[in-house]
Amino acid sequence: MSYADASSYLLGTINETASRRHPNRLDRMATLLRHLGDPHRAYPTLHVGGTSGKGSTATMLSRALTVSGKRTGLHTKPHLTSMTERARIDGSAISEERFAELLEEMMPAIERTTREHERPSYYETLLALAFVYFAHERVDAAVIEVGLGGTLDGTNLIAPEVSIITNVGLDHMEILGDTPELIARDKAGIAKPGVPLVSDATGGARDVIERACRRTGTPFFAVADATTVQERPSEAYGQTFSVATPDATYDVTLPVLGGFQRRNAATAILALEKLQPHLRPSVAEVEQGLAELVLPGRMEYFPGFPGIVFDVAHNPDKAESLAEALRTNFPDRRFAFVVAISESKDAAGVLRPWLDLPATFVFTAFETAGRESERPGRLANIAERAGAVARTISDPIEALTVARRQAEGSHLIVVTGSTFLTGMLREWWIEHVFERLRN
Repeated sequence: MSYADASSYLLGTINETASRRHPNRLDRMATLLRHLGDPHRAYPTLHVGGTSGKGSTATMLSRALTVSGKRTGLHTKPHLTSMTERARIDGSAISEERFAELLEEMMPAIERTTREHERPSYYETLLALAFVYFAHERVDAAVIEVGLGGTLDGTNLIAPEVSIITNVGLDHMEILGDTPELIARDKAGIAKPGVPLVSDATGGARDVIERACRRTGTPFFAVADATTVQERPSEAYGQTFSVATPDATYDVTLPVLGGFQRRNAATAILALEKLQPHLRPSVAEVEQGLAELVLPGRMEYFPGFPGIVFDVAHNPDKAESLAEALRTNFPDRRFAFVVAISESKDAAGVLRPWLDLPATFVFTAFETAGRESERPGRLANIAERAGAVARTISDPIEALTVARRQAEGSHLIVVTGSTFLTGMLREWWIEHVFERLRN
Protein backbone atom coordinates (compact mmCIF):
# COMPACT_ATOMS: atom_id res chain seq x y z
CA MET A 1 0.00 0.00 0.00
CA SER A 2 1.33 3.44 -0.94
CA TYR A 3 0.71 6.61 1.03
CA ALA A 4 -1.64 7.76 -1.72
CA ASP A 5 -3.60 4.51 -1.34
CA ALA A 6 -3.68 4.97 2.43
CA SER A 7 -4.93 8.55 2.11
CA SER A 8 -7.59 7.50 -0.38
CA TYR A 9 -8.85 4.75 1.91
CA LEU A 10 -8.99 7.02 4.95
CA LEU A 11 -10.77 9.83 3.15
CA GLY A 12 -13.40 7.28 2.19
CA THR A 13 -14.09 6.57 5.86
CA ILE A 14 -15.27 10.10 6.70
CA ASN A 15 -18.79 8.81 7.06
CA GLU A 16 -19.79 9.02 10.71
CA THR A 17 -21.08 11.95 12.70
CA ALA A 18 -20.59 11.72 16.46
CA SER A 19 -23.99 11.86 18.13
CA ARG A 20 -25.83 11.19 21.35
CA ARG A 21 -27.81 8.71 19.26
CA HIS A 22 -24.79 6.38 19.16
CA PRO A 23 -24.31 5.37 22.82
CA ASN A 24 -22.31 2.29 21.80
CA ARG A 25 -19.73 4.14 19.72
CA LEU A 26 -16.90 3.04 22.01
CA ASP A 27 -17.73 -0.63 21.37
CA ARG A 28 -16.47 -0.38 17.81
CA MET A 29 -13.24 1.33 18.86
CA ALA A 30 -12.71 -1.21 21.64
CA THR A 31 -13.24 -4.06 19.16
CA LEU A 32 -10.76 -2.58 16.71
CA LEU A 33 -8.13 -2.16 19.41
CA ARG A 34 -8.73 -5.69 20.69
CA HIS A 35 -8.13 -7.11 17.21
CA LEU A 36 -4.94 -5.02 17.05
CA GLY A 37 -3.68 -6.48 20.33
CA ASP A 38 -4.71 -3.53 22.54
CA PRO A 39 -1.70 -1.36 21.64
CA HIS A 40 -2.98 1.52 23.80
CA ARG A 41 -2.12 -0.52 26.90
CA ALA A 42 1.55 -1.00 26.00
CA TYR A 43 2.82 2.29 27.52
CA PRO A 44 1.83 4.93 30.08
CA THR A 45 -0.43 7.69 28.76
CA LEU A 46 -1.47 11.25 29.60
CA HIS A 47 -5.03 12.17 28.52
CA VAL A 48 -5.75 15.77 27.47
CA GLY A 49 -9.28 17.10 26.93
CA GLY A 50 -10.91 20.53 26.92
CA THR A 51 -12.50 23.01 24.53
CA SER A 52 -9.42 25.08 23.71
CA GLY A 53 -5.72 24.74 24.35
CA LYS A 54 -5.65 20.96 24.54
CA GLY A 55 -3.38 20.61 21.51
CA SER A 56 -0.95 23.21 22.86
CA THR A 57 -1.02 21.68 26.34
CA ALA A 58 -0.48 18.19 24.94
CA THR A 59 2.52 19.43 22.95
CA MET A 60 3.98 21.07 26.06
CA LEU A 61 3.62 17.83 28.01
CA SER A 62 5.20 15.84 25.21
CA ARG A 63 8.15 18.19 24.85
CA ALA A 64 8.92 18.16 28.58
CA LEU A 65 8.84 14.36 28.64
CA THR A 66 11.11 14.17 25.58
CA VAL A 67 13.65 16.52 27.16
CA SER A 68 13.64 14.32 30.26
CA GLY A 69 14.89 11.42 28.12
CA LYS A 70 11.58 9.66 27.58
CA ARG A 71 10.74 8.42 24.10
CA THR A 72 7.37 10.16 23.82
CA GLY A 73 4.44 9.64 21.50
CA LEU A 74 2.01 12.45 20.76
CA HIS A 75 -1.43 12.18 19.16
CA THR A 76 -3.27 15.42 18.44
CA LYS A 77 -6.03 16.38 16.05
CA PRO A 78 -6.90 17.89 13.68
CA HIS A 79 -3.72 18.05 11.64
CA LEU A 80 -2.56 21.21 9.89
CA THR A 81 -1.23 19.80 6.62
CA SER A 82 -0.84 16.01 6.74
CA MET A 83 -2.50 13.05 8.43
CA THR A 84 0.98 11.90 9.47
CA GLU A 85 1.05 14.72 12.06
CA ARG A 86 -1.41 12.75 14.20
CA ALA A 87 1.27 10.21 15.16
CA ARG A 88 4.47 11.86 16.33
CA ILE A 89 7.40 10.61 18.40
CA ASP A 90 9.71 13.14 20.05
CA GLY A 91 8.18 15.84 17.85
CA SER A 92 8.66 14.10 14.49
CA ALA A 93 5.67 12.91 12.48
CA ILE A 94 5.52 9.34 11.24
CA SER A 95 6.89 9.02 7.70
CA GLU A 96 4.46 8.54 4.83
CA GLU A 97 5.99 5.15 4.05
CA ARG A 98 5.61 3.90 7.62
CA PHE A 99 2.11 5.32 7.80
CA ALA A 100 1.06 3.31 4.76
CA GLU A 101 2.79 0.16 6.05
CA LEU A 102 0.96 0.35 9.37
CA LEU A 103 -2.42 0.94 7.78
CA GLU A 104 -1.89 -2.08 5.55
CA GLU A 105 -0.89 -4.11 8.61
CA MET A 106 -4.11 -2.97 10.34
CA MET A 107 -6.46 -3.97 7.51
CA PRO A 108 -7.27 -7.51 8.77
CA ALA A 109 -8.29 -6.04 12.15
CA ILE A 110 -10.31 -3.35 10.40
CA GLU A 111 -12.10 -5.97 8.31
CA ARG A 112 -12.89 -8.12 11.38
CA THR A 113 -14.22 -5.04 13.19
CA THR A 114 -16.36 -4.13 10.18
CA ARG A 115 -17.98 -7.56 10.22
CA GLU A 116 -18.84 -7.24 13.91
CA HIS A 117 -19.95 -3.57 13.89
CA GLU A 118 -19.43 -1.12 11.03
CA ARG A 119 -16.28 0.09 9.35
CA PRO A 120 -14.16 2.16 11.76
CA SER A 121 -14.37 5.86 11.06
CA TYR A 122 -11.63 8.14 9.79
CA TYR A 123 -10.90 9.41 13.31
CA GLU A 124 -10.97 5.96 14.89
CA THR A 125 -8.61 4.53 12.28
CA LEU A 126 -6.10 7.36 12.62
CA LEU A 127 -6.22 7.11 16.41
CA ALA A 128 -5.70 3.35 16.30
CA LEU A 129 -2.80 3.82 13.88
CA ALA A 130 -1.13 6.17 16.36
CA PHE A 131 -1.62 3.64 19.17
CA VAL A 132 -0.09 0.89 17.00
CA TYR A 133 2.83 3.09 15.96
CA PHE A 134 3.66 4.01 19.55
CA ALA A 135 3.51 0.34 20.59
CA HIS A 136 5.76 -0.76 17.73
CA GLU A 137 8.27 1.96 18.57
CA ARG A 138 8.22 1.08 22.28
CA VAL A 139 7.63 4.61 23.52
CA ASP A 140 8.14 5.30 27.20
CA ALA A 141 4.96 7.38 27.35
CA ALA A 142 2.35 8.90 25.04
CA VAL A 143 0.30 12.08 25.29
CA ILE A 144 -3.17 11.57 23.81
CA GLU A 145 -5.49 14.46 22.95
CA VAL A 146 -9.23 13.90 23.16
CA GLY A 147 -10.94 14.23 19.80
CA LEU A 148 -14.44 15.36 20.78
CA GLY A 149 -15.98 15.72 24.22
CA GLY A 150 -14.73 12.93 26.42
CA THR A 151 -17.27 10.33 27.50
CA LEU A 152 -17.71 8.63 24.12
CA ASP A 153 -14.46 9.69 22.50
CA GLY A 154 -12.28 6.90 21.17
CA THR A 155 -9.40 8.00 23.41
CA ASN A 156 -11.46 7.25 26.51
CA LEU A 157 -10.36 3.61 26.37
CA ILE A 158 -6.89 4.44 27.67
CA ALA A 159 -5.95 4.09 31.34
CA PRO A 160 -3.92 7.27 31.85
CA GLU A 161 -1.46 8.30 34.52
CA VAL A 162 -3.08 11.74 34.64
CA SER A 163 -6.11 13.35 32.98
CA ILE A 164 -6.37 17.00 31.96
CA ILE A 165 -9.36 19.18 31.03
CA THR A 166 -7.90 22.50 29.96
CA ASN A 167 -11.12 24.51 29.95
CA VAL A 168 -14.75 24.37 28.85
CA GLY A 169 -16.36 26.63 26.24
CA LEU A 170 -19.14 26.51 23.70
CA ASP A 171 -18.15 24.28 20.80
CA HIS A 172 -19.71 21.20 19.17
CA MET A 173 -22.95 22.21 20.88
CA GLU A 174 -25.06 20.07 18.56
CA ILE A 175 -23.33 17.03 20.06
CA LEU A 176 -22.20 17.95 23.57
CA GLY A 177 -24.94 20.33 24.71
CA ASP A 178 -25.67 24.04 24.54
CA THR A 179 -24.39 25.19 27.95
CA PRO A 180 -20.93 25.08 29.54
CA GLU A 181 -22.32 22.80 32.24
CA LEU A 182 -23.65 20.22 29.77
CA ILE A 183 -20.42 20.28 27.82
CA ALA A 184 -18.42 19.94 31.05
CA ARG A 185 -20.46 16.86 31.97
CA ASP A 186 -19.40 15.18 28.74
CA LYS A 187 -15.75 16.21 29.07
CA ALA A 188 -15.69 15.01 32.69
CA GLY A 189 -16.35 11.52 31.34
CA ILE A 190 -12.56 11.08 31.07
CA ALA A 191 -12.28 11.06 34.89
CA LYS A 192 -11.00 7.71 36.16
CA PRO A 193 -11.02 6.33 39.72
CA GLY A 194 -7.77 7.13 41.47
CA VAL A 195 -6.26 8.95 38.46
CA PRO A 196 -5.44 12.62 39.13
CA LEU A 197 -7.44 15.08 37.02
CA VAL A 198 -6.06 18.58 36.46
CA SER A 199 -8.34 21.30 35.08
CA ASP A 200 -8.30 25.00 34.30
CA ALA A 201 -12.09 25.11 33.88
CA THR A 202 -13.92 27.87 35.74
CA GLY A 203 -17.39 28.71 37.02
CA GLY A 204 -20.22 26.24 36.63
CA ALA A 205 -18.14 24.02 34.34
CA ARG A 206 -15.56 23.56 37.09
CA ASP A 207 -18.31 22.69 39.56
CA VAL A 208 -19.62 19.99 37.22
CA ILE A 209 -16.15 18.50 36.77
CA GLU A 210 -15.46 18.54 40.50
CA ARG A 211 -18.74 16.75 41.24
CA ALA A 212 -17.97 14.14 38.59
CA CYS A 213 -14.56 13.57 40.16
CA ARG A 214 -16.09 13.08 43.60
CA ARG A 215 -18.51 10.50 42.19
CA THR A 216 -15.76 8.51 40.48
CA GLY A 217 -13.16 8.81 43.21
CA THR A 218 -10.90 10.96 41.05
CA PRO A 219 -8.42 13.31 42.77
CA PHE A 220 -9.22 16.80 41.40
CA PHE A 221 -6.69 19.62 41.06
CA ALA A 222 -7.71 23.10 39.92
CA VAL A 223 -5.01 25.06 38.12
CA ALA A 224 -6.38 28.33 39.53
CA ASP A 225 -6.04 27.04 43.10
CA ALA A 226 -2.71 25.22 42.81
CA THR A 227 -0.64 27.58 40.63
CA THR A 228 0.38 31.23 40.57
CA VAL A 229 1.49 32.72 37.26
CA GLN A 230 3.63 35.86 37.36
CA GLU A 231 4.42 37.62 34.08
CA ARG A 232 7.86 39.12 33.55
CA PRO A 233 9.42 41.42 30.90
CA SER A 234 9.67 39.45 27.67
CA GLU A 235 11.23 39.43 24.25
CA ALA A 236 9.11 40.83 21.43
CA TYR A 237 8.12 37.46 19.99
CA GLY A 238 7.81 35.35 23.13
CA GLN A 239 6.99 35.62 26.80
CA THR A 240 8.68 35.06 30.13
CA PHE A 241 6.87 34.24 33.36
CA SER A 242 7.06 32.12 36.48
CA VAL A 243 4.69 29.35 37.51
CA ALA A 244 4.63 28.55 41.22
CA THR A 245 3.04 25.34 42.51
CA PRO A 246 3.04 23.85 46.01
CA ASP A 247 6.04 21.76 44.91
CA ALA A 248 8.29 24.16 42.98
CA THR A 249 8.70 27.39 41.04
CA TYR A 250 9.36 27.26 37.29
CA ASP A 251 11.00 30.10 35.37
CA VAL A 252 9.43 29.77 31.95
CA THR A 253 10.52 31.26 28.63
CA LEU A 254 7.87 30.46 26.06
CA PRO A 255 8.65 31.18 22.38
CA VAL A 256 4.98 31.65 21.49
CA LEU A 257 2.59 34.56 21.99
CA GLY A 258 -0.75 34.72 23.76
CA GLY A 259 -1.61 35.08 27.42
CA PHE A 260 -3.74 31.95 27.14
CA GLN A 261 -0.53 29.98 26.57
CA ARG A 262 0.58 30.91 30.08
CA ARG A 263 -2.52 29.14 31.41
CA ASN A 264 -1.79 26.16 29.19
CA ALA A 265 1.78 26.05 30.51
CA ALA A 266 0.58 26.18 34.11
CA THR A 267 -1.87 23.36 33.36
CA ALA A 268 0.86 21.24 31.78
CA ILE A 269 3.24 21.86 34.69
CA LEU A 270 0.67 20.89 37.31
CA ALA A 271 -0.21 17.74 35.35
CA LEU A 272 3.45 16.74 35.06
CA GLU A 273 3.80 17.08 38.82
CA LYS A 274 1.07 14.46 39.27
CA LEU A 275 3.05 11.78 37.43
CA GLN A 276 4.82 8.99 39.25
CA PRO A 277 8.48 9.79 40.05
CA HIS A 278 9.88 7.57 37.28
CA LEU A 279 7.97 9.58 34.67
CA ARG A 280 8.05 13.06 36.13
CA PRO A 281 10.50 15.51 34.51
CA SER A 282 12.63 17.75 36.72
CA VAL A 283 12.03 21.48 37.01
CA ALA A 284 14.98 22.18 34.69
CA GLU A 285 13.71 19.67 32.13
CA VAL A 286 10.25 21.24 32.13
CA GLU A 287 11.76 24.70 31.71
CA GLN A 288 13.92 23.50 28.79
CA GLY A 289 11.00 21.72 27.15
CA LEU A 290 8.80 24.81 27.25
CA ALA A 291 11.65 27.00 25.98
CA GLU A 292 12.00 24.72 22.94
CA LEU A 293 8.28 24.58 22.19
CA VAL A 294 7.13 24.72 18.58
CA LEU A 295 3.39 25.21 17.92
CA PRO A 296 2.67 25.64 14.21
CA GLY A 297 -0.55 27.54 13.58
CA ARG A 298 -1.01 28.53 17.23
CA MET A 299 -0.49 32.29 17.54
CA GLU A 300 2.49 31.77 15.26
CA TYR A 301 4.07 35.09 14.28
CA PHE A 302 6.41 35.80 11.39
CA PRO A 303 7.78 39.37 11.40
CA GLY A 304 7.89 41.33 8.16
CA PHE A 305 6.36 44.22 6.24
CA PRO A 306 3.61 43.30 6.73
CA GLY A 307 4.04 40.67 9.42
CA ILE A 308 1.75 37.66 9.51
CA VAL A 309 0.11 35.55 12.24
CA PHE A 310 -1.30 32.06 11.72
CA ASP A 311 -3.72 30.97 14.43
CA VAL A 312 -6.36 28.25 14.37
CA ALA A 313 -9.40 29.88 16.00
CA HIS A 314 -12.50 27.93 15.00
CA ASN A 315 -14.71 28.44 18.05
CA PRO A 316 -15.72 31.51 20.10
CA ASP A 317 -13.35 30.66 22.95
CA LYS A 318 -10.32 30.45 20.65
CA ALA A 319 -11.44 33.59 18.79
CA GLU A 320 -11.60 35.57 22.04
CA SER A 321 -8.13 34.36 23.01
CA LEU A 322 -6.78 35.44 19.62
CA ALA A 323 -8.36 38.89 19.91
CA GLU A 324 -6.88 39.36 23.39
CA ALA A 325 -3.44 38.23 22.19
CA LEU A 326 -3.52 40.65 19.25
CA ARG A 327 -4.48 43.58 21.51
CA THR A 328 -1.78 42.71 24.02
CA ASN A 329 1.10 41.92 21.68
CA PHE A 330 0.36 44.36 18.85
CA PRO A 331 -1.38 47.29 20.57
CA ASP A 332 -0.68 49.92 17.91
CA ARG A 333 -1.25 47.82 14.80
CA ARG A 334 -4.10 47.48 12.35
CA PHE A 335 -5.07 44.00 11.21
CA ALA A 336 -6.04 42.44 7.90
CA PHE A 337 -7.87 39.19 8.57
CA VAL A 338 -8.07 36.32 6.09
CA VAL A 339 -10.79 34.01 7.38
CA ALA A 340 -12.68 30.84 6.49
CA ILE A 341 -14.96 29.02 8.92
CA SER A 342 -16.47 25.56 8.74
CA GLU A 343 -20.19 25.40 8.06
CA SER A 344 -20.74 23.46 11.29
CA LYS A 345 -19.27 26.21 13.48
CA ASP A 346 -20.88 29.18 15.21
CA ALA A 347 -19.72 31.72 12.65
CA ALA A 348 -21.23 34.76 14.38
CA GLY A 349 -19.72 33.69 17.70
CA VAL A 350 -16.29 33.21 16.14
CA LEU A 351 -16.32 36.57 14.36
CA ARG A 352 -17.71 38.61 17.25
CA PRO A 353 -14.43 39.11 19.22
CA TRP A 354 -12.61 40.33 16.11
CA LEU A 355 -15.15 42.92 15.02
CA ASP A 356 -14.08 45.44 17.67
CA LEU A 357 -10.48 45.36 16.50
CA PRO A 358 -9.06 47.94 14.05
CA ALA A 359 -9.32 45.47 11.21
CA THR A 360 -10.48 44.71 7.70
CA PHE A 361 -11.59 41.27 6.56
CA VAL A 362 -11.19 39.08 3.50
CA PHE A 363 -13.49 36.05 3.75
CA THR A 364 -12.68 32.97 1.75
CA ALA A 365 -13.39 29.24 1.61
CA PHE A 366 -11.59 25.91 1.79
CA GLU A 367 -12.05 22.55 0.13
CA THR A 368 -11.45 19.31 2.03
CA ALA A 369 -13.09 15.92 2.21
CA GLY A 370 -15.82 15.58 4.80
CA ARG A 371 -16.05 19.28 5.71
CA GLU A 372 -18.00 22.12 4.18
CA SER A 373 -16.87 25.73 4.29
CA GLU A 374 -19.31 28.44 5.30
CA ARG A 375 -20.19 30.71 2.38
CA PRO A 376 -17.84 33.73 2.35
CA GLY A 377 -20.80 35.96 1.54
CA ARG A 378 -22.57 35.02 4.77
CA LEU A 379 -19.43 35.76 6.78
CA ALA A 380 -19.10 39.13 5.06
CA ASN A 381 -22.73 39.96 5.87
CA ILE A 382 -22.13 39.25 9.57
CA ALA A 383 -19.06 41.51 9.58
CA GLU A 384 -20.66 44.31 7.58
CA ARG A 385 -23.71 44.41 9.85
CA ALA A 386 -21.28 45.15 12.69
CA GLY A 387 -19.72 47.98 10.69
CA ALA A 388 -16.57 46.17 9.55
CA VAL A 389 -14.98 46.51 6.12
CA ALA A 390 -15.22 43.14 4.40
CA ARG A 391 -14.84 41.54 1.00
CA THR A 392 -15.06 38.00 -0.34
CA ILE A 393 -12.53 36.10 -2.44
CA SER A 394 -13.31 32.42 -2.84
CA ASP A 395 -9.78 31.28 -3.66
CA PRO A 396 -7.78 31.31 -0.39
CA ILE A 397 -4.37 31.95 -1.97
CA GLU A 398 -5.76 34.90 -3.89
CA ALA A 399 -7.43 36.11 -0.68
CA LEU A 400 -4.09 36.12 1.14
CA THR A 401 -2.31 37.72 -1.79
CA VAL A 402 -4.85 40.54 -1.98
CA ALA A 403 -4.73 41.10 1.78
CA ARG A 404 -0.94 41.38 1.67
CA ARG A 405 -0.99 43.64 -1.37
CA GLN A 406 -3.46 46.08 0.19
CA ALA A 407 -1.89 46.10 3.65
CA GLU A 408 0.50 48.84 4.67
CA GLY A 409 3.86 47.90 6.11
CA SER A 410 2.71 48.47 9.67
CA HIS A 411 -0.33 46.23 9.27
CA LEU A 412 -0.47 42.65 10.49
CA ILE A 413 -2.01 39.89 8.38
CA VAL A 414 -4.01 37.41 10.49
CA VAL A 415 -4.84 34.06 8.89
CA THR A 416 -7.36 32.32 11.09
CA GLY A 417 -10.63 30.45 11.47
CA SER A 418 -10.64 26.91 10.15
CA THR A 419 -7.73 24.54 10.72
CA PHE A 420 -7.95 23.63 7.03
CA LEU A 421 -7.51 27.22 5.86
CA THR A 422 -4.77 28.04 8.37
CA GLY A 423 -2.77 24.92 7.59
CA MET A 424 -3.07 25.25 3.83
CA LEU A 425 -2.15 28.95 3.70
CA ARG A 426 0.66 28.49 6.23
CA GLU A 427 2.22 25.78 4.06
CA TRP A 428 1.81 27.88 0.90
CA TRP A 429 3.18 31.03 2.54
CA ILE A 430 6.27 29.29 3.94
CA GLU A 431 7.06 27.71 0.58
CA HIS A 432 6.36 30.70 -1.67
CA VAL A 433 7.02 33.77 0.50
CA PHE A 434 8.97 33.00 3.68
CA GLU A 435 11.66 30.90 2.01
CA ARG A 436 12.14 33.59 -0.63
CA LEU A 437 12.46 36.29 2.04
CA ARG A 438 15.04 34.20 3.90
CA ASN A 439 17.11 33.81 0.76
